[in-house]
Amino acid sequence: MHRPSTMAAFTVAIIILSAVITTSTAHNISHILSQTPEFSTFNHYLTLTHLASEIDRHTTITVLAVDNAAMDDLIAKDLSISTVKNILSLHVLVDYFGPKKLHQITNGTALVSTLYQASGSAPGASGLVNITDLRGGKVGFGAHENDGTLPAIYVKSVKEIPYNISVIQISQIIPSAAAEAPTPAPKKQNLTEIMSKHGCKIFADTLSASPEAYGIFTDNLDGGLTIFCPADDAFKGFLPKFKNLTAAGKIALLEFHGVPIYQSIASLKSNNGVMNTLATDGAEKYDFTVQNDGDEITLKTKLVTARITNTIIDEQPLAIFTISKVLLPEELFKADAPSPSPAPAPEPAAADAPAPAAEHKKKKKKAADAPSEDESDAPADSPEDAADDTADDSGAVRFGGIVALVLALAFGILAL
Repeated sequence: MHRPSTMAAFTVAIIILSAVITTSTAHNISHILSQTPEFSTFNHYLTLTHLASEIDRHTTITVLAVDNAAMDDLIAKDLSISTVKNILSLHVLVDYFGPKKLHQITNGTALVSTLYQASGSAPGASGLVNITDLRGGKVGFGAHENDGTLPAIYVKSVKEIPYNISVIQISQIIPSAAAEAPTPAPKKQNLTEIMSKHGCKIFADTLSASPEAYGIFTDNLDGGLTIFCPADDAFKGFLPKFKNLTAAGKIALLEFHGVPIYQSIASLKSNNGVMNTLATDGAEKYDFTVQNDGDEITLKTKLVTARITNTIIDEQPLAIFTISKVLLPEELFKADAPSPSPAPAPEPAAADAPAPAAEHKKKKKKAADAPSEDESDAPADSPEDAADDTADDSGAVRFGGIVALVLALAFGILAL
């Protein structure tokens, strides 16, 4: 039996590896739309309504984008943000339609489901969009409830990543009485009550005692909020340091435990990296890094690493998670500076010099006397190590798995 050469097998492995990497590349709708200024308003409202993150989580999706002029017509109606979300959800198809496929629809017309239909907010089948290939090369779009009326027309393709995401421009917002109907404001959640009942009472009481910080949390609730509340044992041990902070520092510390968007547990597992907080303000970064290893999710500052130990609530627009430690921002807490070195003593004569073993013991004693991480709140790793961990850990594991798979395929070819 003919065996392929090592070089041939290696070439096949490289081709397979390239294909795997290409097909696994995630899309980012905000980045795609940011390349074209005429969609800046549409892009802004996808972020404001949190539809951008929903779009990024889907691997087969079509976005019907409209330009700034069309969005101005929508904004002029002065609708609530919940209603705007319903309308824009109707413009996100849960199927892939590139320009070629639009002109190859079976029987020339199709009813396609949208994120509005998937949300459960659409009454009946009002979350479906009718796509019809019209005469003269035109393609029309309309809400299913509009009895075949197709007011929006295909304009151009903006971006295609077959068969992952297609972004196409249509001429106007698709009108829909169901999507434009007023939606009730979400019921306000009692944040401190929820946390107090699930092991975060000390943090909750401290937050409620700070009207300014608590107001920031509640103001962000409607648009999306994630809270990482330290467990009672962790925050109780931290209270002496908290009391020594300035008034502004106390507010910043509390806000550092909130993120101004809804982050589900699934999103935290899939979107590792730097995360801004409620305390982030210009040059004051106040951010931390999310990392995970399997089901364990950690939040890492340059001074401490905390684990998510429990999910208290995970229902859009609110997520609250219990964490094992208080998050310490470097803007408020610095690693302990090394003590000044004593003045050098006169060099001993050769006969009086300490033996190597004695000197080794001396160094070990110094290391043993150094404060632990829990005592000093100093990071186990240096800032450079923390940056390396952030950039490399999750990506290295996934990429290593891909490489191992490809090499296994290559050796399988050689064995044939």
